[in-house]
Amino acid sequence: MKLFGLSSKKRIKPPKPESESKRQPHQQISLSNDVVDCDIAKTTTATMTSPGKLKSSCSELDLDRPNIEDYLPSGSFHEPRGKLRLRDLLDISPTLTEAAGAIVDDSFTRCFKSNSPEPWNWNIYLFPLWCFGVVFRYFILFPVRVLVLTIGWIIFLSSFIPVHLLLKGHDKLRKKLERCLVELICSFFVASWTGVVKYHGPRPSMRPKQVFVANHTSMIDFIVLEQMTAFAVIMQKHPGWVGLLQSTILESVGCIWFNRSEAKDREIVAKKLRDHVLGTDNNPLLIFPEGTCVNNHYTVMFKKGAFELGCTVCPVAIKYNKIFVDAFWNSRKQSFTTHLLQLMTSWAVVCDVWYLEPQTLKPGETAIEFAERVRDIISVRAGLKKVPWDGYLKYSRPSPKHRERKQQSFAEYVLQRLEEK
Repeated sequence: MKLFGLSSKKRIKPPKPESESKRQPHQQISLSNDVVDCDIAKTTTATMTSPGKLKSSCSELDLDRPNIEDYLPSGSFHEPRGKLRLRDLLDISPTLTEAAGAIVDDSFTRCFKSNSPEPWNWNIYLFPLWCFGVVFRYFILFPVRVLVLTIGWIIFLSSFIPVHLLLKGHDKLRKKLERCLVELICSFFVASWTGVVKYHGPRPSMRPKQVFVANHTSMIDFIVLEQMTAFAVIMQKHPGWVGLLQSTILESVGCIWFNRSEAKDREIVAKKLRDHVLGTDNNPLLIFPEGTCVNNHYTVMFKKGAFELGCTVCPVAIKYNKIFVDAFWNSRKQSFTTHLLQLMTSWAVVCDVWYLEPQTLKPGETAIEFAERVRDIISVRAGLKKVPWDGYLKYSRPSPKHRERKQQSFAEYVLQRLEEK
């Protein structure tokens, strides 16, 4: 008598009763997802792996496999020309892999995430030095910096108010003095952070039909650039004391404000931009085409508005050194006042600014291609990574059209796989 295709002489365990040892010599299990022909008498059913141990028969394994018909509703698809196999439906895994990759490797969220510095006060030798640094920064440096900023505001207001009110009939002289005073107060702001800013390249000059574009990390980007040259900037309208400064002081240098939630603002701003770049006495125009603050590791898509003006585009690259403080401003988590306090209680703000070679639109080049070319130049110079994301997605949910397009693509792929079989 043979059991599982092996001679009874080779069995190690004692023989079982006849009723238990009888087995059908052949078993055939037909599933809709596969057809398995198991011959228990063949070597694939059971082999001796070690003395006294047998492998499970394929019939025992196949009985545990799911039937695909139990999970698909009747009439959901036409009968294919061949046998529908489970692995054929599992070929939709590229879509699942793409979805899982988007969750694991979320490059969009990383653009707006501030990475906390690794703690270095982890032993008994470094901890006292860290405590000394905290006391020095908060109780010595911070009061001195507040005093410096206060003195700067006193000097600025005592000069700006008389100039703005008394020289209204002398526009050219008034604009020149206001420009110098704005540069002065921005220098006091940088001094209140113990800012160490290194400028590379020629200083910007006032010329018609040119616009400066820069990557955007924080609102202090404007202050860092403004202390060197009085730019007229395009910026989101902010509430509070920042909005008060925007509507009073910064408008004197020709700054233009907009609101993302107002669709009409886009047309108004576009017209103001064209009028500004044509003026010969206007301050240089500065635009942050990303439209939002990014964490100085990446650059998101540039808006094409700055590249449709038909003028020369001057790229500006800004790179912050995070050895002392992270200059990224996450406006969703902290106010600008809190952000300033964070900078004023740090050791220093260190950054490099590069004024790069001016660029013009090439023949046959679209505004979008022009924007991408300028973004490449800024990213390479500042050592930033490019990502294909729209920064405005930070403030709004993706359009339903994108979701429906992805669902349609997924459905077409599945139907194609079913029709092939």
